[in-house]
Amino acid sequence: RPVHGPPLGLESCMGHNYYSELNLHLTWHTKESLPLLTEQLEPLVHRCVRHKIINTPGVFVHEIGGTETHVHVAVTIPPTLLISEFIGQLKGASSHEVNEQLGVRGKVLQWQAGYGIVSFGTGDLGWVKEYIRNQREHHAHGRTHDRLERITQLEP
Repeated sequence: RPVHGPPLGLESCMGHNYYSELNLHLTWHTKESLPLLTEQLEPLVHRCVRHKIINTPGVFVHEIGGTETHVHVAVTIPPTLLISEFIGQLKGASSHEVNEQLGVRGKVLQWQAGYGIVSFGTGDLGWVKEYIRNQREHHAHGRTHDRLERITQLEP
């Protein structure tokens, strides 16, 4: 079950009902993939990302995780959401909020341009959540899924 909102699938949009199961795995990196997401900073970053997601109408957060250099998120979105705009808002709002809360001069948290996005079926939600939840372990043991780590196209 999603963390926020009505049961998966049935939504109402401007009085019109529709059914959708649009599950996405998102990932993005810190600027220059620097290890900025320390044990102290990571919980604040995840809280800010979660807050932005649950305040976006029709979007449901399933899991947030990552490592020192990047964030992973599993969400369900409505078919009316402009994905690139949503991800830009997640990145912008989270870095702004974190930097504001830290109250230091300059920008402590900045995100790298770009992101990765992969759709997945509802039947795969369990393993996607597990993968996100255990990011540090997967990276430490070299058990990552390339599709879920990529933020750029592979060069031909």
